Amino acid sequence: MDTLLQLLHLLFTPAFELLGSPITWTEILAFVLAVWMVVCNMRVNALAWPLALGSSLLYFLLFWDGKLYGEASLQLVFAALALWGWWQWLRGRDEQGHKLRVRLMSPRSRWLALLAVLAAWTLLGLLLDRQTDSPLPYWDAFPTVASLLGQYLLGRKYQENWGVWVLVNAVSVALFAYKGYWLTVLLYAVFIPMSVAGWRAWQRQLAPARA
Repeated sequence: MDTLLQLLHLLFTPAFELLGSPITWTEILAFVLAVWMVVCNMRVNALAWPLALGSSLLYFLLFWDGKLYGEASLQLVFAALALWGWWQWLRGRDEQGHKLRVRLMSPRSRWLALLAVLAAWTLLGLLLDRQTDSPLPYWDAFPTVASLLGQYLLGRKYQENWGVWVLVNAVSVALFAYKGYWLTVLLYAVFIPMSVAGWRAWQRQLAPARA
């Protein structure tokens, strides 16, 4: 127990300051793993999922300490989904029983996904507003629920996951800037063009499948 407490203390020790806010080792390690993860996702490399697991657990510690409870809880869900996604990319099958490949959603599925996100956003925002001391309950709630959709689509290799991540990352930049997580702000700002690049990379994988 003493060793664990010492490790947690070390993780939350500031490594340096950025724009007046301390940057901890937790944030630095999470940043590095997250960037590596997205690069692997762009290449459809299953190594992305264990990297996602490590990054999510580190961000859980960071966000909980900052009272962003929606984002913190999301990281635990992400950790579980990382195990699920890892299995999907290694063993998953599509509706026809074929090994998963990069593909597109049906128009009906897109509308259902949009309606589900809007409903879940409203409910979670209301919960955080009434049951926690979150300073931005609805801003906290939106990337939380939208990220769950993005993670599901990513795990099932739907190209639309990248569009969801562009939106999530843009909202997250504003949210984390409010909390002074400047290294994470930089991370999510970098994620935006990386998500666009991911869309294009997966688009190229779609082309042979359509031929």
